[in-house]
Amino acid sequence: MADERKNMKLSPEDVEKRIRHIKKGEKEWPGRLTDLAGMPEDLYVIGELPRDDAPSVAVVGSRLCSAYGHAQAENFGRVLAEHGVQIISGMALGIDGYAQRGALTAGGKTFAILGSGVDICYPRSNRKLYRDIMDQGGLLSEFEPGTQPYSYNFPQRNRLISALADIVLVVEARRKSGSLITVDFALDQGRTVFAVPGRVGDALSDGCNYLIAQGAGIAWSPEALLEELAVRETMASYARKARADHAKLLAESLPGLDAAVRGKDGVLHVHRQESLQLTLKEEDLSENARLLLPHLTSDPKGAEELNAETGMEPARIMDGLIELALSGLCEELGRGRFVKVR
Repeated sequence: MADERKNMKLSPEDVEKRIRHIKKGEKEWPGRLTDLAGMPEDLYVIGELPRDDAPSVAVVGSRLCSAYGHAQAENFGRVLAEHGVQIISGMALGIDGYAQRGALTAGGKTFAILGSGVDICYPRSNRKLYRDIMDQGGLLSEFEPGTQPYSYNFPQRNRLISALADIVLVVEARRKSGSLITVDFALDQGRTVFAVPGRVGDALSDGCNYLIAQGAGIAWSPEALLEELAVRETMASYARKARADHAKLLAESLPGLDAAVRGKDGVLHVHRQESLQLTLKEEDLSENARLLLPHLTSDPKGAEELNAETGMEPARIMDGLIELALSGLCEELGRGRFVKVR
């Protein structure tokens, strides 16, 4: 094992110079991980971290992929990267590696989430890809340097692959595969899932076709994902503006309110509201909030779904959601997905 590790590792000099240890709560900590449950307390990084202000797509799929899967993964990785999308994956053989190679070919950024220490290149056949990602993106792991690629590490790391993405794309996967574990994490985290359709009866496409039948987006081309990202960014922009407006109003109305109660974004958070014993009733809500409330349930919903159900403009939706959250009538789970709480 020692000899194998030596062959798989970077030189000691590279390791010492390039590995960074980042703890949760520090300035560099990825924003996409901040509000999610079950995230690690530490990350080890060689290279860069994904930018919070740039769109990200996780690409996952079969290690033993077909020529069709190879071509699709590389094409999606390349075209998305050409449009400034960060590609997140696990640097595994097959779909992962091809998508990340496509991003590198386009001159884009790609990030590998490893099931070992960041000083371990696994599989060894991806050594060139490993070094290229280090220089044109980043290698990330929650496992301490020197940790071997034990099989039980990989399902655990999959939750980080989905958490660091806005969209999870499954290119080719069997019905029972590790890629669908990543999809489960993505849905729990409020991420959007897309799948590349395949031929009926093709075992390597069974997983993707099943996901589409269950409501996943159809990745008919990279443009489908780019359109989705544009909508998500529009909604996110409205959300940021609505939060900023409410934070300003709160500061003007209650200038002495302690910052610890308001939260880092200035908005009065639901679980902190109880300490002030605010008593806001449904009849006191604005029209936007009243229209949205019947559409909120115990199942998380995002602004896109509420837009489809109500026909309300995105600005009105985000304004109403923030008001409902401030009133204690709904709660935000993950990034931009809300549930009714009473």
